[in-house]
Amino acid sequence: MSAVPTAATPAGGQPTKHGRRVIVASLVLSIIATPLVTVFLGPILPPGNSSLQAHGQVFDNTVLTATITPLICLLVVFFVYTLTQFRATPGAALVDGPPLRNHAGVQVWWVVLTTVTVLFLAGFGTYEMLVDGAGGGQGPSPVAVPAGVHQMLQVQVIGQQWNWTYRYPSYGGVETQELFLPEHTWVRLDVTSLDVIHSFWAYKLGVKADANPGVDNVAYVQTRGPMSFDLRCAELCGLWHGYMYQTGHVVPQSQFASWIRQQQQLDKPVAHYLPKYARVYYPDPQRRAG
Repeated sequence: MSAVPTAATPAGGQPTKHGRRVIVASLVLSIIATPLVTVFLGPILPPGNSSLQAHGQVFDNTVLTATITPLICLLVVFFVYTLTQFRATPGAALVDGPPLRNHAGVQVWWVVLTTVTVLFLAGFGTYEMLVDGAGGGQGPSPVAVPAGVHQMLQVQVIGQQWNWTYRYPSYGGVETQELFLPEHTWVRLDVTSLDVIHSFWAYKLGVKADANPGVDNVAYVQTRGPMSFDLRCAELCGLWHGYMYQTGHVVPQSQFASWIRQQQQLDKPVAHYLPKYARVYYPDPQRRAG
């Protein structure tokens, strides 16, 4: 005897009424939730808006969050609907419903929607990495180079166990123990290491670039207003890795000019001991022994 199809399970065992309810409810919820997520959640997503690159990453995270919101809405509606409509009553026999198998429509829509979503995110992410040099840490010959690269302030970031030091080649290669950057300025960061692999991470600036021995790893950042920001090593680099952090500063142009002059004066007595400025360094290991 063949089963009699119902409104919920027509011939072939394919659900219609419940499926339509879930889809309609999830679409309505998505139409409401997605703008709310974009408008209210987007602006407070990390890493903030302290640089052009950080602002771009906030925009990227907002787009990604808005893209995933309809899927989250579908899952929430599906679970709530299932728990409320198919909840077993006390004493009732537990009987599984008809299985959903070989539904061509569901399979086609699933493949199309997921393919379009993945391709969109891949294209969007690639463009965003290239548009403003935010895809930093691209090695010595970056693919994404912002306009006016030759007029940028160049700062070399040198990692070593377990500290960061900085050199300013346009100011005679002066070396400092702190990172100061002028406000509203494009900066080229040349990141390298003297010993092991480190990773230079200025979270609020939206900058993260590996510091590899013998490699000049270039990243770009455009500062905004005055602020202080944390600097950390994001690559396990030895016993005191957790203590390899500092505080950097973005300051007004006049304050930066005064600070760099002060650093040059402090460096004068030891300037002749400093190695000549280079993009990478290969120190004599014997001189670094204990």
